[in-house]
Amino acid sequence: MAQYGKTNYWDERYTKDPEPFDWYQRYSGVRDLINQYVKREDVILMSGCGNSRLTEDMFEDGYTSITNIDVSRVCVDQMLERYRDKPTLQWQQMNACSLDFPDETFDVVLDKGTLDSVLCGEGSTANVAKMCGEVSRVLKPNGCFFIVSYGVPDNRLNYLEKEDVYSWNVTVHTVPKPTVSAAAVPSSEDSNGVHYVYVCTKGGSAEEG
Repeated sequence: MAQYGKTNYWDERYTKDPEPFDWYQRYSGVRDLINQYVKREDVILMSGCGNSRLTEDMFEDGYTSITNIDVSRVCVDQMLERYRDKPTLQWQQMNACSLDFPDETFDVVLDKGTLDSVLCGEGSTANVAKMCGEVSRVLKPNGCFFIVSYGVPDNRLNYLEKEDVYSWNVTVHTVPKPTVSAAAVPSSEDSNGVHYVYVCTKGGSAEEG
């Protein structure tokens, strides 16, 4: 199995294949949900951005204040070069489990596959707790953590539904998988026809929709 939890795996992957690649969903597949939770003027952190087109597609749709982080220096350097004509898009090498941002910096943290990758690595439970703690710290009041995942609620909510720790409530949505599923991760969890979107909003109570 690919070592999704290791930085050197990603550096090697982006070196060998610098072409844009979107895990799970393109923007078109999650656009309606993003529009429901994210305002055009929001200050956004794209956690584990990879070389996805998601930031570019959102930028073209009016979301212009996006800071993108990835653990891979190779990837970040490629994206800096690719989008150097878009100065409101920021690109930084950073570990999602240890964010170098002040408290309450962002209205929204977007994650498409990053939580899943952390869960593939060693010490996954502790690292997911660090990641969620950091997201909660950098989110403004009423901000949201928007996660696109292949993981089913019975599993992922064990990590996310800790309101006393992270000060958020979780709403679960589903989106159909693209008909071409080449970007899907083979997994026993991934046997149905949907991806899951977990929206963690500061305050409130858990619900499923």
